[in-house]
Amino acid sequence: MEDTYPLIDINKIDKSFVTQEQDNLVLSDISLSIRKGEFVTILGQSGCGKSTLLNIIGGFEIPTKGQILLDGKQVIEPGRHCVMLFQDYGLLPWRSVLKNVELGLEPEKLGSKEKHERAMEYIRLVGLEDNIGQFPHQLSGGMKQRVAIARALAMKPELILMDEPFAALDTFNRYNLQDELVRLQQKEGITIVLVTHDIDEAVYLSDRIFIMDPHPGRIRRELTIDISKPRDRSNSDFQYFRKLIFEEFHIDSRQEPLEFNI
Repeated sequence: MEDTYPLIDINKIDKSFVTQEQDNLVLSDISLSIRKGEFVTILGQSGCGKSTLLNIIGGFEIPTKGQILLDGKQVIEPGRHCVMLFQDYGLLPWRSVLKNVELGLEPEKLGSKEKHERAMEYIRLVGLEDNIGQFPHQLSGGMKQRVAIARALAMKPELILMDEPFAALDTFNRYNLQDELVRLQQKEGITIVLVTHDIDEAVYLSDRIFIMDPHPGRIRRELTIDISKPRDRSNSDFQYFRKLIFEEFHIDSRQEPLEFNI
């Protein structure tokens, strides 16, 4: 990572939702910083508020208390500074691969040639240059997610937010896309925040992991994964961090069943 200054500062965030005329506290006293070019994962079991936190970072939700700063400016609404990727890809079925990637560039003041060239740059980067005329129904799940990643990168955002982006894929496609994501993130130097409940995925991808407790969601522990990338899942260092995280959550397994991919 070339830059080490904080890109994102989250200061004492609380988030409540009103349900049946009662306040339901979903997040409590969340504070963390994310550096430019860093890959950070928010890890926790279902219902701990990690997706809500991701939406607050992106400006899609407003915190009940506290604030979030991006480059020193308060985030109060969505903007082109960040792109959100979901597991359902978000592709328009009537658009080809090329036109789906160009979709993210339409708000920018680009000529048709420049828009085409930038879209093709990132389509080639994800290895889909031979598929530019195909439509989403003609693509595998892994290829659809590559299109979504190419579209996000083509927009040149400061930040990419990812909410369980590979959860719907089979193991082999998921592993291949994780490898691609590591390569692309290192090449582009982009900042990524991932939400997952997959412990292996978190260890494989992350520079740091924030482990969350539920009811209400709060940061239990920050963990730095100081292993060089790309990582070997069978390596003893990888297994050390995997075991460490599992034991962290195993404390709660006496109280309620965990919903994790391990």
